[in-house]
Amino acid sequence: MRKDIHPDYHFIDVKMTDGTILKMRSTWGKEGDTMSLDIDPTVHPAWTGGNSRLLDQGGRVSKFKNKYAGLGF
Repeated sequence: MRKDIHPDYHFIDVKMTDGTILKMRSTWGKEGDTMSLDIDPTVHPAWTGGNSRLLDQGGRVSKFKNKYAGLGF
């Protein structure tokens, strides 16, 4: 294995949206830095199973539905 090609792997604090802090190993930042998350597994619908609404930005969803209307969408 070649030396000095890998990033520094160290402990950081990860602050979740509810204020809890987890200690994790990462290549992000420096030893002891704190990463604050805007979205984490405790609140994101993909992990919690909650219902999320699909937002139509710029008519993209409407355009998709119109394009594939005959296919049963």
